[in-house]
Amino acid sequence: MTTLQTQRLDLRPFAESDLDEMSALMANADFMRFSLGVFSREQTASFLEKVRARDRAALPSQFAVIVRGDEHLVGYCGFFLQNVDDMEELEIGYRLDPSYWGRGLATEAACAVRDHAFNDLELSRVISLIHPDNIASRRVAEKNGMRPEKQTTFRGFPAIVFAINREERNGR
Repeated sequence: MTTLQTQRLDLRPFAESDLDEMSALMANADFMRFSLGVFSREQTASFLEKVRARDRAALPSQFAVIVRGDEHLVGYCGFFLQNVDDMEELEIGYRLDPSYWGRGLATEAACAVRDHAFNDLELSRVISLIHPDNIASRRVAEKNGMRPEKQTTFRGFPAIVFAINREERNGR
């Protein structure tokens, strides 16, 4: 399974041993802002099992985001397979521990995942679905080279579809 490295982060596949740390994060209302709400330990275990099942099937999935040096799991960044307006899309999604916000770590992780999408997985396009009020995530998408493509309703919530294709990434 793939592991990605950035200047400050290691992005690695999730392990069973990540359940305690992820349960604490997914029980945090700030971490889960702009989602369906906080998760119980059981819901977090189900989330992690779905992620790990995609890993086992060698499908694009989420990475555990680890701050290099202190080896602290601070969230996730990677791919979600989504159905947006009756079209299957691969989304770059991310969430970080609120105590790590404002340091550029989400952008660093998202850029690494974008590069992995185009360079290693040879995908032609990726998106990010972002609530219009989530200004920080909008900035991450923009710094990731994505542009707003359209507004839609996703799982009952308003969302802006940010997108980038391989040609845009490669400057063509």
